Amino acid sequence: MDELVGRLAIKAGIDGAVAEKTIGIVLGFLRNEGPSDTVQALIDQIPGAEAAIAASSSGNGLSRLMGGGLMAVGTRLMALGLGMSEIQNIARELFVFGRDKIGADQMGEIISGTPGLSQFA
Repeated sequence: MDELVGRLAIKAGIDGAVAEKTIGIVLGFLRNEGPSDTVQALIDQIPGAEAAIAASSSGNGLSRLMGGGLMAVGTRLMALGLGMSEIQNIARELFVFGRDKIGADQMGEIISGTPGLSQFA
């Protein structure tokens, strides 16, 4: 997790704590909306990912009110102070990281199998 947090913090120009929350939110979204086996393979390659997902979803009444999907993720990320360009940079960096961890084919399956995600690829 530290490697990914560091990469996101540098590439998107954000604080490490915000990067960690962002990772939890995005991975939680992928777990709920993406192809489950492939997403789990990615999560398994990121030490600390399960804890980040749990921390991003625990006790968050606001996220339950917003529903699900990509729009809810965007709203949650903007609530962390991220703008659209930062979110796009984060998405691209997460895709690169995912390709490094599980390969281009599996990451492509996640991108194409998750509603709305291909616009960030």
